[in-house]
Amino acid sequence: MFRNPIKDKIAFVGVGSTGFFRDANARTRNDMAIEASIKAIRDAGLGQADIDGVVGTAPAAREIVEALGLPKVTHFSNQPMPLVFGVVDAMNAVFSGAAETVLMYHALYRAPAISRSAANDPFRRGLGFGGSPAPAPTRHDPEVLGAEGYAAWMSRYFHEFNAPREVLGMIAVNERSGAVKNPLAAMREPITMDDYLSARMVREPLCLLDMDVPVDGADAFVITTAERAKDMPHKPVLIHAATNGITARNKEENLDGLRHHGQHVVLEALRAKSDIWIPDIDVYFPYDGFTPITLQWIENTGWCKPGEGYDFLKDNWDEANQRIMIDGRIPMNTHGGNHSEGGTQGSGHIREAITQLRGDAGERQVAGAKNAFLTPGGMFFNAQGLVLRTD
Repeated sequence: MFRNPIKDKIAFVGVGSTGFFRDANARTRNDMAIEASIKAIRDAGLGQADIDGVVGTAPAAREIVEALGLPKVTHFSNQPMPLVFGVVDAMNAVFSGAAETVLMYHALYRAPAISRSAANDPFRRGLGFGGSPAPAPTRHDPEVLGAEGYAAWMSRYFHEFNAPREVLGMIAVNERSGAVKNPLAAMREPITMDDYLSARMVREPLCLLDMDVPVDGADAFVITTAERAKDMPHKPVLIHAATNGITARNKEENLDGLRHHGQHVVLEALRAKSDIWIPDIDVYFPYDGFTPITLQWIENTGWCKPGEGYDFLKDNWDEANQRIMIDGRIPMNTHGGNHSEGGTQGSGHIREAITQLRGDAGERQVAGAKNAFLTPGGMFFNAQGLVLRTD
């Protein structure tokens, strides 16, 4: 059903990051995007003249082109979040010949809709969710952006399957256990299940620890052909398969149900495009903007059946290290994910997967990691899938 002529033809060859902070003080979003971009270009062993494509979320691509002094750019665009939208655009640009080497970046900038401290900052009060000036008055009430939809559907899940809150707690604790060893993470203090169960309830049944952490910071990547990547300083990380997914009913309140949403579209397409699947995976990166998203990815990917997430996580729980180890071998979100590294909208998941496959993850390194499976995005309008591999 799905053709994939681009399979293994495009590679990540450079990575850069500022790290992530609950408050980067006086730094601007542009400043952080530029720092991460320079690091990524240098990591790839390249210079300004080598970059002829730029794909980002925010700030505007033209601003990054100008700030970096890129002399000739033949493809540039801005894509929505999460970041696999940008990956698909960048890889297609390289494959089609629109550009040979693409810089991709994503800068996070706390906005009033997701951060109380940002709402109290006079320089950020007028910003929208993405960090740009809001086109209309921005909400400053206690609601957490997006929580109402996931809270409602998680309540439905609890009703259908009679699962305890611990099923979400294990996900939250796992993320923090990963972040402890990640120097880029904003939240590195360990948490326990008791911490989770006693955390402040924000939107029933979701508590504070069910939600990602608003942060400032930026990630950047360099993407080029697999052939050219052979001459780069680092081991190339190949894009084996990538896709986005959406259904006709894709708003929180209009979703058909837990059996049919964007994740199912992504996984059907990814399965058809990829030669790599569950038995071949060495490290797994499900999205965790809210813990119910992660639970849905685990079940829908096929690690277990719908409603069996709690038993699956219990069976694969490493008590000594307070983390999920699937079959005792496959770790999940080794960097801490959105919950603990920071709400990077997928860039952290991609960066950590590349770092693991290059063998550069330090004390987080998964021995012999060759294949990474990523399922960024949520359940509604932004589900995504990405399979990365290295030789």
